[in-house]
Amino acid sequence: MTSVSIIGAGNMGTAIAAIAGTGGATVQLLAQDAEKTAAAAAAAGSTVVSGVAGDVLTGDIVVLALPYPAVAGVLAHYAGQLDGKIVVDITNPLDFATFDSLVVPADGSAAQVIAETVPGARVLKAFNTTFAATLATGSVGGAQPTTVLVAGDDASAKEALIALITAGGVAAVDAGALKRARELEALGFLQLTLAAGGAINWTGGFALVK
Repeated sequence: MTSVSIIGAGNMGTAIAAIAGTGGATVQLLAQDAEKTAAAAAAAGSTVVSGVAGDVLTGDIVVLALPYPAVAGVLAHYAGQLDGKIVVDITNPLDFATFDSLVVPADGSAAQVIAETVPGARVLKAFNTTFAATLATGSVGGAQPTTVLVAGDDASAKEALIALITAGGVAAVDAGALKRARELEALGFLQLTLAAGGAINWTGGFALVK
């Protein structure tokens, strides 16, 4: 049985926990606020258990459901626990002061920074081009199916995450090597700025039509 640890119990973390639980995984949901995390775990499903940030990770798959500025501290804390694990970066590394640029090099990505920080982990980029509402409902704008795009250099890690997502009722597609995270983050950045500006709803966004 797949086991997943999700660090972050906001809307995205809760939505991903529900998908993982539906897909048959045991899920550990961790965040700073124990009461909020327990409520999020209860909402996500019966196979989701809550804890507090800093607890020992029980999942083979670790999802960083955090704002990008919080990632470095979490990686530093868990550095010794991440070797061999599948680490899923869902961040969009926006400059939140201006909401007009990314804070990673133009030829790089947040996922690549994370991969360099924890070289013993198998790092994937996923979920950053979907909103929490589209993950929860399984549709974009109520019309097109939600598709999670997954990038990474480890084929078996991608297969494991894609299998978990699809078992949870959401479509997932292999988007290529980890270097494709740069394009995924650009797409996520555009989608966020459109939603923040009112051009699209948080229940909408980009969909993949085959």
